[in-house]
Amino acid sequence: MPSLNPPTLPKAVLFDLLTALLDSWTLWNRVAGSEAAGRAWRAEYLRLTYGCGAYVAYEDLVRAAARTTGLPTTVADALETRWHELPVWSGAQAALDALRGRTKLAVVTNCSVRLGAQAAARLNTRWDCIVTAEEAGFYKPHPHPYRLALAKLGVEARDAAFVAGSGYDLFGTSAVGLRTYWHNRVGLARPDGAPAASLERPTLEDLVPWLEGHSP
Repeated sequence: MPSLNPPTLPKAVLFDLLTALLDSWTLWNRVAGSEAAGRAWRAEYLRLTYGCGAYVAYEDLVRAAARTTGLPTTVADALETRWHELPVWSGAQAALDALRGRTKLAVVTNCSVRLGAQAAARLNTRWDCIVTAEEAGFYKPHPHPYRLALAKLGVEARDAAFVAGSGYDLFGTSAVGLRTYWHNRVGLARPDGAPAASLERPTLEDLVPWLEGHSP
């Protein structure tokens, strides 16, 4: 007779926010005026954030990326004004609903405290903690943001899992010891030297089964 108890999960699941759960690419494209301009702007922003380590004001990096890619810096203000429009990836809310009440849920995101809270509110989920680069004092993939979230949750890395949206997260999660599901929705190439994810998929469809199969 099959067990009536659901499969167990890791004690905590941590999420990248702006690429794993939210479709920030679409909003950046809209603000930039085209997909090509938005992709170039966001790619430059990612390069700056993942390369700077210690926290520099998120808004300043967004403006710097705009200048480098030939966009007016006013697009940074427009992005902030329209931040509440960030779309939720299809399948993201369903995955969170399936995990709710079964494990601790957290966000580890590269942005300011204010914008991180606003973006996290796009999902109908009670977060156990939200850690931003501003609060941590470092941008991912520096290990500190991940470790700060784990400390707030009271969970060891071996008892948790991370859901990435960018391949750059793989550097940080590997350093911390977090097994990682890479939700590679837009088909990004894995950065040079980045470790492979535990599982890489273009959707979140396999997330919950993977977590259930990899519980401590």
